[in-house]
Amino acid sequence: MADPAITVEGAHKKYGEKKALEGLDLRVARGTVHGVLGPNGAGKTTLVRILSTLLRPDAGRIVVAGHDVVARAREVRFRIGLLGQHAALDEELGGRQNLEMFGRLYHLGARHARVRADELLERFGLADTGRKPVGQYSGGMRRRLDLAASLIGEPEVLFLDEPTTGLDPRGRAEVWDSVRTLVGGGTTVLLTTQYLEEADQLADRVSVVDGGRVVADGTPDELKSLTGGDRVDVVLRDAGRLDAAAALLPFSAADVLVDTDRRLLSAPVTDRMAALSGVVRALAEAGIEAEDVALRRPTLDEVFLHLTGERRERTEDHRTKEAV
Repeated sequence: MADPAITVEGAHKKYGEKKALEGLDLRVARGTVHGVLGPNGAGKTTLVRILSTLLRPDAGRIVVAGHDVVARAREVRFRIGLLGQHAALDEELGGRQNLEMFGRLYHLGARHARVRADELLERFGLADTGRKPVGQYSGGMRRRLDLAASLIGEPEVLFLDEPTTGLDPRGRAEVWDSVRTLVGGGTTVLLTTQYLEEADQLADRVSVVDGGRVVADGTPDELKSLTGGDRVDVVLRDAGRLDAAAALLPFSAADVLVDTDRRLLSAPVTDRMAALSGVVRALAEAGIEAEDVALRRPTLDEVFLHLTGERRERTEDHRTKEAV
């Protein structure tokens, strides 16, 4: 990757005896959205705090927008924006007043701050609400204003730490649209989230973090392939015909998963259309009624559970052997 926007090599951070980051490596290409997924306590927020110069690493090399976050923290701060998990807005002030205040904190002149505030209100569809107190904004509007405030300094790199936590589906969609617009304008975005759908919708590349390390990295499609690729799912009308249907399907019996409660058969496929037509034909010839036959790709939820669950099983096995 030529000239990445973010480079992390061997990052370590401890809080007392607890290891938050343990040799984490990460590279983020310019002008992309890079998702960072992980369970609670995986090290996501610690990583963002280090990248945004709010926290010093114990060890490792971390470069953001061409500058070392420890040796040249001031230069990094001029080139980044940060949207934390909680809104940093004054609810008594209007949207425009909030943005002007942030502009002055970024050392913009009064006129420049007003112009920049108007630009951002227009850009995020908030121009008609600029005078309304933020306390009267909806959750989605408030988060968009918070996102606008993080862009006052026109950052090269923007850190979004779980930006849609607590929002309803409409508010989440509004924030997603805003992020897509940012990246279209050339901004690099590092997104931490526990919403797997969010990463699937926005991220060009995803890193799964667990135990302070990156345990998998790739495009959403590449990560989904780790769980076995595409599958065909068949839901029967009669659960009593599941075994008969499983024997008829053009797959190895060892590959077919049977879920009696959901009347479901599921099997991995390589040739999507051939598999679909073969299943429909086999069921029809045997007179077995299906409520639904569908092709589907694994979700990032399944990838996440597969990767983090597998790692926890290995860790528990290791601890058990050490105890013995």
